[in-house]
Amino acid sequence: MIEETAIRTALGEVIDPELGVPITELGLIYRVEIADGKASVEMTTTTPVCPLGSYLEGEIERRLLAVEGIEEVDVRQVFTPPWSPEMMTDTARRMLGWQV
Repeated sequence: MIEETAIRTALGEVIDPELGVPITELGLIYRVEIADGKASVEMTTTTPVCPLGSYLEGEIERRLLAVEGIEEVDVRQVFTPPWSPEMMTDTARRMLGWQV
């Protein structure tokens, strides 16, 4: 059985290289499903034209394949709903120096 905490930890290790903040704290992960050793992830970027989308997809895949029991990863970028700063956690806001 694949532990949800292992999935969350792995995704939390993916850092947005421009902002230096985990993508989970930025609110870029919209959905994660695990079934039969396959992880399906829906994610977004801060803008639809973000040049880091494929980099983040690759990092998600790499981190999740390191989780015991995950044999396949499917990452899909979606832009609905559009990302907004309100999706960030308070931790992300603090990391960026925003008032919390």
